[in-house]
Amino acid sequence: MLSALATDRARVADLEAQIVELERSLAALVLEKTIAQERLNAYTYPVLTLPDEIISEIFIHFIPIYPACPPITGLLSPTLLTHICRKWRTIARTTPALWRAISLSSDGTPFQNPAYISDILSRSGCLPLSIELNYHDSEDDDSESKVLQAAFLHCKRWEYVELCSWGFDLPIIERDLPLLRHISLDFDDGESQIPYIIINDAPLLRKAVLGAVNLSKLMLPWEQLTSLTVDQINADAWIPVLQQTSNLVHCELSLYDTGIDNNNPPPEVILPCLQSLTYDNLDVGFDNLDPGDDDGYDGFLNVVFAPALRSLRIAEIFLRPNPIGSLASFIAKSGCNLEELAVAGKRWVPASSYRKAFPSIGKFSFDGGADEDYATVEGDSDSRVHLS
Repeated sequence: MLSALATDRARVADLEAQIVELERSLAALVLEKTIAQERLNAYTYPVLTLPDEIISEIFIHFIPIYPACPPITGLLSPTLLTHICRKWRTIARTTPALWRAISLSSDGTPFQNPAYISDILSRSGCLPLSIELNYHDSEDDDSESKVLQAAFLHCKRWEYVELCSWGFDLPIIERDLPLLRHISLDFDDGESQIPYIIINDAPLLRKAVLGAVNLSKLMLPWEQLTSLTVDQINADAWIPVLQQTSNLVHCELSLYDTGIDNNNPPPEVILPCLQSLTYDNLDVGFDNLDPGDDDGYDGFLNVVFAPALRSLRIAEIFLRPNPIGSLASFIAKSGCNLEELAVAGKRWVPASSYRKAFPSIGKFSFDGGADEDYATVEGDSDSRVHLS
């Protein structure tokens, strides 16, 4: 018995000695860990040493160049920059240039929270805005209306605006937009009620892009425009507008039909500053016309008087029945020095005939095929070309 007790006492003493040694080793490890952690805590990542102004500039280069609009959320949005760390979130939220261009679509979740949209727009401070509002048929018309109201609270700062509506009835829009430079409008007349849009005061407005818009319901300072693009329109609608756009330099028209009665032509449209003009045809039925049909469409071109014109793109259907004669008449009447001619769509006259008839034009382009049964191919005799 005494022998067993002596053995246990010796074992306890031995274990105590081992514990003391292990405690010393543990203390050394804890000290080493503390020193290493202090070194880590003292280290600052290089990007975090940059001044806030430099980080803001880097953030601005992350998004598309203004006035292009990034999405409001997602991988390419400025919102992504607020998810990295607390410091970057503060910098991003207080960088107005990150929030001056915004794309809003009723397909996106932000439309469920108009207060969020209001907060986003407020972050841009007093900077001019580029804004895209794309409305689609939705079950939540109330939220969409509230988003539109939130956007209009900042309309005095709108500089570039795109407003599209499909299946959503917009209210009458009547605003003064003192910073507006560019406006783009597109509506689906078949599914929604196109609103009246009246912009009385927009002294900086120079460019308008209009698609499926009822021009009788649109009031713009037309005389200020230098660039106008109109899509999906009939001729009887654009002539009254062009008569008010005396300062146009560039004009593109995509038309369903000519709508012009050559026996009772409309008043001449005088565009003294116009340098480039495009007449594109949206009616595919024109492609099936009989090349021998002598119905005239050339009155469409001769409505315009453009002495400064340098570039013309036109669907050949609008030059019938005598394409080359119509062009020659237009050039002579306008007194313009045409430098570039593009003939679009199906052609009844070969390219060689255009080049031969207008040797002073330096650049030609043809993006439609000629009717081989009616017109010769380029380089062959032009004996079969109908020019009467």
